[in-house]
Amino acid sequence: MHRPNAGSHRLTTLAGLLLVAALPAAAQNLPAGTHSANEPPTQSTQSAEQTTNTELRSAESALERGDYTAAIAALKPLAAAQPKNAHVLYDLGFAEEHSSDDTAAAAAYAEAIAADPTVPEPQIALGLLDARNGRTEAAHRELQTASQLSTAGPALRARALRSLAILDENTDPDAARDELLAALKLSPETPADILLTARLAEHASAFPEAEAAYRHLLTLTPGDPTATAGLAHALEAQDKPAEAETLLTTALKTHPGDPRLLSQLAALYGSEGNAAQAIPLLENLQAQLRAANPGEAPDPAITHLLAHLYVLNGDFAKAEPLYRDLAAKDPTNPMRLDDLASTLVEEQKFTEAEALLKKSVAMRSNFPSDSDWAEAAGALAFAASRNHDPQITLQALAARATVLPNSPASLFLEATAHDSLHQFKDAERDYRAFLAIAGGKYPDQEFQARHRLIALEHER
Repeated sequence: MHRPNAGSHRLTTLAGLLLVAALPAAAQNLPAGTHSANEPPTQSTQSAEQTTNTELRSAESALERGDYTAAIAALKPLAAAQPKNAHVLYDLGFAEEHSSDDTAAAAAYAEAIAADPTVPEPQIALGLLDARNGRTEAAHRELQTASQLSTAGPALRARALRSLAILDENTDPDAARDELLAALKLSPETPADILLTARLAEHASAFPEAEAAYRHLLTLTPGDPTATAGLAHALEAQDKPAEAETLLTTALKTHPGDPRLLSQLAALYGSEGNAAQAIPLLENLQAQLRAANPGEAPDPAITHLLAHLYVLNGDFAKAEPLYRDLAAKDPTNPMRLDDLASTLVEEQKFTEAEALLKKSVAMRSNFPSDSDWAEAAGALAFAASRNHDPQITLQALAARATVLPNSPASLFLEATAHDSLHQFKDAERDYRAFLAIAGGKYPDQEFQARHRLIALEHER
């Protein structure tokens, strides 16, 4: 049976499977539609078989032409009549998934797995469905099981392994690399495999390896924008900005307005300090995307890059609404709050910035790393200091110090916080520690520290 978008595998013909399942055990080796001599067909048996065959033909026909509503209508009574038939349940789940009823599809796939755990297709289908809906632990478990089924052919096991590699790409790149290598032992390499190899190399900061993979991919898919943008990023990471810029500008002549190429070129300009040159590229791109998809929300990656470029260019008033929108749409991401708070600090809106950073620092487990969390705590200390809130400044600096060593900036903030609280002995200690490592790089603060030390001498 042909399944649109179902991958290269296919189940045994649905009609044949159902007829085998419907026959008594003693008769399962007989040709379909015949009966043993000891069990002559009755009128009711013949009628039931005719009904089943009609429903089967209707289901198969509907699946073939992509009429999933009709397929569901035909498959539901079959599934009710044969609740232990994994193949019928899988087909029902397939039709329901393609009708955008993920809940019903997941239930049908789960029932198919319970009916026969050795059938790989529902395991893979449920794993992919769970992955798409953010249920990564369940998806990982289901795909892992499918990849190890002895009843699954090499192509199906490879498909499960590739899906696992994609699932693990960002959270466990080493595991993803092993899974991809295992898949390649079972089936030939594809362009998608080469692209994943390149991305995994980037995760490992192996940019020469990533460059080689992207170049290989471009020999197979010349001019591909995704591979070109990836190659440009790998070149930029190797401090080859001129080569990356030439690559991107040349590709844009063939693919004008391509979001991947424009975004990468804008990011390249931004990294070179040419935010003013990058901003029009992204503003035009956003206008182009809005015109093409008027009801669609802006791409968050492009919005974030544009906001960052506004900040680099000193256009904080333009960056603020973009960061507000990103934070509102991703409220559990503390890095979004940090971006907005940093912009508010630049606009001297210290009270709101402090409140946002308190909320951000409270979500420690959501940060990409402990060092990112500690940097946010440092930002909170600065905002609180400018908001004349020395107690929060000291609390935030104490949190930061559990992860990161003292810096000239943190020591100066600590000194001024103690000073404002009239904790003069602590302030003097911190001013001296600041001056010991400042090294002339902070002339204004060093001047202030020296004069406060003189003044503190008279406070004794």
